[in-house]
Amino acid sequence: MKLTDLAPPQATLESKVTHTTNQNIESDLPFYRQLGRTDLTVSCLGLGGGGGISSEDTFYAFDRGINYFFYSSDLHHHIYSWMSGALRQLCGRGSSVREKVVLATVTYIKSQEMAIAALLDQFMELGIDYIDVFFWGWIGEQDESALHNCLQLSPDLRGPNSVYQRTIERMFDTSERLKKMGVVRYIGASFHDLNVAQKWLNSPLLDVVMVRHNIAHRSAQNLIFNQLDPQDKTRQGVVTFKSAGSHTGFLGNPPVGLPEDCWRPTVPDLYRYSLTQNCVDVCLTGLTKRCEIDQALAAIQQGKLSPAEIEYLNLCGDLHRNKLKIHQISPEKLISQASR
Repeated sequence: MKLTDLAPPQATLESKVTHTTNQNIESDLPFYRQLGRTDLTVSCLGLGGGGGISSEDTFYAFDRGINYFFYSSDLHHHIYSWMSGALRQLCGRGSSVREKVVLATVTYIKSQEMAIAALLDQFMELGIDYIDVFFWGWIGEQDESALHNCLQLSPDLRGPNSVYQRTIERMFDTSERLKKMGVVRYIGASFHDLNVAQKWLNSPLLDVVMVRHNIAHRSAQNLIFNQLDPQDKTRQGVVTFKSAGSHTGFLGNPPVGLPEDCWRPTVPDLYRYSLTQNCVDVCLTGLTKRCEIDQALAAIQQGKLSPAEIEYLNLCGDLHRNKLKIHQISPEKLISQASR
């Protein structure tokens, strides 16, 4: 079952592609949603290039309905570059489907002086008119001052008629899209320190917050997600990453000691775990090939996890972190594989 009715993107992108949500899918986990207070309509699954996904499979993801793409030009660029050909055709000047795509890019160089260099790299490599969300990346506990300085650039970076738009126009020529959208539409930050992230909630300088969240690291639920009101039209957009990754190991593997007859959650189940949380708009994935895309989309069709499933996955996360031993868990809280 397809989530959307899309014509496959062609190499020349001459055909008109339109998103129409399949009304036959009944789920309490809507595939498309508004990204916080922005006017961007995003797929709940985002695709990042960190897994080394090819351009061919990036096109496939777009064909299946994924429209949020995350690209890095200055960290692990050799891995991200595998998807750059697809992004050039989907988002580059002359693309007939550009307005259907949400392009998020990131720089990990936290410097006001280097912002224009990061933008130039991305505009040159991808041949684009504008970026939908420009992220300042990897904000840790030592970076609060640098982030403060960088976010002071938000008025100069964001929207039409900005200082940076005029700079880019001088270097790449103007275009109708660039004039309308500006060089960057919205500003985001990717946080590795949740206490710093919490301080920037509701800031007018920051439109999108990206934080680590998974079954073994759940602090974002209290510090970030539950601080936001889903009915608040002015709240920041929320993106999660590292759904299956942890310094304790790959969370797609069953924790040590889990009985054989217990439910063994898959990586797509871990995406559903983040998307079931309050105010999470996008779960960023590191999918590597099209079979993983199909598996992730099939999981979304199952809808939100139940409270019992959430509790079970919390226990799995605690087992992964050695905060619990299997004998400490009441048998009635375990979910059998046969019941899945």
